[in-house]
Amino acid sequence: MKISPLYDRVLVKRIEDQEVRKSGIIIPDTAKEKPQQAEIMAAGKGKMTDEGKTIPLSVKKGDKVLIGKYSGTEVMVDGVEHLILREEEILAIVE
Repeated sequence: MKISPLYDRVLVKRIEDQEVRKSGIIIPDTAKEKPQQAEIMAAGKGKMTDEGKTIPLSVKKGDKVLIGKYSGTEVMVDGVEHLILREEEILAIVE
């Protein structure tokens, strides 16, 4: 399935951290915090102004970004969990 976000929305996939414990304790997925780093999988054209002009987004496909723990709307794309959120919900670009 192909998803093309509208306007100033982006489709992101959370980047899971690799967690290794010395003691061998395994933390279940339900107890882990949601990762705040994500990769942009698709981006909309930009934000529409009142005059009808489009302001392009500051981010593009492939960028790694920081997002809030509870930002966006969860969607399933080909069995993988993604988020759709507005550009203003992105906290920073990771370089």
